[in-house]
Amino acid sequence: MPQRFPQILRRLVLALAASTALISPAWAGEFFERDGLALSGHDAVAYFNGGPPVKGVAGFKAEFKGSTFLFASQAHRDAFAADPAKYAPQYGGFCAFGLAGGYKAATDPAAYSVVNGKLYLNYNRAVQTRWRADVPGFIAKADKNWPSVATQTKVHN
Repeated sequence: MPQRFPQILRRLVLALAASTALISPAWAGEFFERDGLALSGHDAVAYFNGGPPVKGVAGFKAEFKGSTFLFASQAHRDAFAADPAKYAPQYGGFCAFGLAGGYKAATDPAAYSVVNGKLYLNYNRAVQTRWRADVPGFIAKADKNWPSVATQTKVHN
């Protein structure tokens, strides 16, 4: 039995490490990321053009606050590089509705709103519908909550 203890301990440590990886932060920099990319690789500038979200390409990228953003064109990359705070999503790209509720949640790049020149993302389109019921109220709550929620390491997926 004592000979098996190191093997059992090693398995326990590996299982714990695997489970921790599943709940660890989904970001490297200050923005929510999927596959190592802010906005899941969508072009931040394209959100402000009134059309649907557009995927960026690896050839046009920029770093901002430790996160990598991709763009569909050099012009979009240059616009972002000139003023990243103008185009970067609010609340680190986490769900604005979740922030209003006091927690971080993942986002769907297709569930977005541009309000007063700022990009807000939501968990999914169903949550976006709820968000649209009181956008100013939810923004006020999220703004108030963001300083404390920003330090949370758990992300609801």
